[in-house]
Amino acid sequence: MKYIKTLLLVLLTTPSWAQKMEGVVTYERVQYQTKIYSRLTFLSQEEKDRIKMTWGNDDEWKTKMKLFFSPTQSKYTYFNTQGQTEDGNYSWRQDEFEIYRDFEKEKKTEIIEMLGRTYVLEDSLNMPRWKIMNQIKDINGHVCMMAVTEDTIRNQKITAWFADDIPVQAGPERYYGLPGLIMELNINDGDVIITATNVELKPVAEELKLPKKLKGRKISDSDYDKIISTHIRDSIKSHRNPYWAIRY
Repeated sequence: MKYIKTLLLVLLTTPSWAQKMEGVVTYERVQYQTKIYSRLTFLSQEEKDRIKMTWGNDDEWKTKMKLFFSPTQSKYTYFNTQGQTEDGNYSWRQDEFEIYRDFEKEKKTEIIEMLGRTYVLEDSLNMPRWKIMNQIKDINGHVCMMAVTEDTIRNQKITAWFADDIPVQAGPERYYGLPGLIMELNINDGDVIITATNVELKPVAEELKLPKKLKGRKISDSDYDKIISTHIRDSIKSHRNPYWAIRY
């Protein structure tokens, strides 16, 4: 934690070239259905094996996402508002999912559609408790360091790889707060892997602006956590996969 605070201090006092660093990242989000089913405690091993055989090699659910970032703000959402299968034969409207962060004001706004309604989460920033590890790897031409944390509500292990040559705190999904842009996010040992496929530096001030009108039920962080934990508990009790209705 001390290491993170030190690097963040360096980030905040970086020369003007870093302060002007802004752009857009394209991510590929891959969700592996059979891995998620294998964690459902109410399923027998026979049922898990049958699900794996049914899905075969088609258990990858791919989605393109994008992240607009600057040293002080970020916005993460779908690449397109309409999803489409790779062969183009099937399309659908994406659920509302926009995550805005204001690092300067330490505020966040999240617009999330789930469980049949849209929620507007407005609260102060609550940075994940990262632990930086002594491992590096190359991701799309950027040397990245590894950091880990956990989601205690979903009981998930989170592994992030961040590029310190892009000194911004932004990242995909609900994760941020490292001394460099998160280039890859691994949720629960490969259940979901989100990887940056392109980083384009360009002005993005317009894209970072909040909508003038926010439609949905306003909730706080604690409200959101309670909704998620209650849904997961009730779904497991009823022998249902909770992640058909909420984001993994």
